[in-house]
Amino acid sequence: MMRAARPFLAVEGLSVEFPTEDGRVQAVDGVSFSVERGKTLAIVGESGSGKSVTAQAIMGLIDRRLSVVSGRAWLEGRDLVAMSDDEVRHERGSSMAMIFQDPMSSLHPFYRIGAQLSEAVLVHQKVSKQEAREQVLEMLNRVGIPDPKTRIDDYPHQLSGGMRQRVMIAMALINSPALLIADEPTTALDVTVQSQILELIGTLQQEYDTAVVMITHDLGIVADIADHVAVMYGGRIVESGTVDEIFYEPQMPYTLGLLSSVPRLDQVRAERLDPIPGNPPSPISLPPGCVFQPRCAYSDRVTSHACETVRPELVDIGGGHTMRCHLDADQRGQIASDVLSALAGGGA
Repeated sequence: MMRAARPFLAVEGLSVEFPTEDGRVQAVDGVSFSVERGKTLAIVGESGSGKSVTAQAIMGLIDRRLSVVSGRAWLEGRDLVAMSDDEVRHERGSSMAMIFQDPMSSLHPFYRIGAQLSEAVLVHQKVSKQEAREQVLEMLNRVGIPDPKTRIDDYPHQLSGGMRQRVMIAMALINSPALLIADEPTTALDVTVQSQILELIGTLQQEYDTAVVMITHDLGIVADIADHVAVMYGGRIVESGTVDEIFYEPQMPYTLGLLSSVPRLDQVRAERLDPIPGNPPSPISLPPGCVFQPRCAYSDRVTSHACETVRPELVDIGGGHTMRCHLDADQRGQIASDVLSALAGGGA
């Protein structure tokens, strides 16, 4: 019997652990997901949920001397976790690339943007400096940099935040990587520029047939950009499914809390937002049961104190829609119906 082919990117049981003086930090714990070329997976969750560390582990940006990375991250059948530093460095920038949240910390302030982009080309392609510069000009034009022949010799501080982020996108895509990871790429930008950047990523994704992993804390932008969604909390995936399943058939109370926290254009009064009470748990001292239990409004509906003592497994409830929760199906369905009905009735 032939084994089914793996998805283009298949992350299997990825874990990242940091030993510290205060104890063991389990930043990522057994995370699994997949994404095909031309598709977008959004990984959502609050700060500290493990989203960025997951991305850094895939990209080989975790220092193995200071951490323990285990599991598998298959990219076109090659395990990134098992690669040496030199091997994964070769993949980074050619087969895969990453857009970071803050372009000012990613672009070198002492070098012109053209020189930085040209270096990315010369490292991975056997071309002349003039050919590299021509590729840079073409990519700056594609990402919407006005007057690229002039801007190519600018320093990062001479560009606006939106322009710097476009330069970062140009750098990430200049070698046509098959995988693009975008870690909160629009957080520091105003709403109009956010929309432009997301539209740009989507357009270039279609052109290059790129698989995109979009990391964000904002469910509000997910519906327009993603095909599938993975919700992370306490270093684990607590729910995953298609965009429609996450938005219209959510099963996990944490997902419902995120949905309730999204501002809506049809809501007039800001106080109708319903933020999740409390704070995310410390990765050094995670609760012994369900990690969301201390903030969950529904754990008292579960008998035998399972929420406080038993870590729920990630179960498939049909069609690849997975979730972790001790509530039974009827309870989850009723809670989701009540919350979604309240959200739908939030207009004036």
